[in-house]
Amino acid sequence: MMATQNIVWPLTLLGIGTVALVFIFVISQARKPATEQETQQSTHTAHVIQAWFFGLLVVGFALGTWLTLRHFPIPPQHAPVQADVDMDVEGFMWGWQIPDTPIQVGQTVAFRVTSRDVNHDFAIYGPDGNLVAQTQAMPEFYNKLLVTFDTPGEYTVQCLEYCGVGHGFMRSTLTVAADKASPAPAGTTGTASTASTSAAGGQ
Repeated sequence: MMATQNIVWPLTLLGIGTVALVFIFVISQARKPATEQETQQSTHTAHVIQAWFFGLLVVGFALGTWLTLRHFPIPPQHAPVQADVDMDVEGFMWGWQIPDTPIQVGQTVAFRVTSRDVNHDFAIYGPDGNLVAQTQAMPEFYNKLLVTFDTPGEYTVQCLEYCGVGHGFMRSTLTVAADKASPAPAGTTGTASTASTSAAGGQ
């Protein structure tokens, strides 16, 4: 996920810079008097630039969509999910109720996420501080989030949707052990593959 974000961010800056340069060029040319022939030529050039720019936007949008969604399979909403560990998570102002279930490296965990009061966002950060996976926590609604923990360490759970004055302190932790005998060391890089689906009620 972070690799994709690191690619999309400079591409976004490049696009913004290109648009800014186009506007600067147009503004710089606006004050110069032009003949009829020059006006026709400028109009033709502007139409060509618009066509190319629109084409690049379409290609960029299609490429960005493919890059961000190709590793995001959506499992059936009401079908059982295949996971090594099942965990029911409930958010509330301002904390998380997460069962103290052991997690081993390499295991896939199915989080069933809901909320006791208002909307929250259940976000898991790896030991390196990078976002691994996230889903909404909504009252009377369950979101299923599948996360495969490939690296041991301590993962931070943080709410990413503003939910009141205590939002910034709405944190918890998950520990992924290297094996059954020893706890995982903190500070290592974590990766995860994720998929989410929603089901009303307790489906």
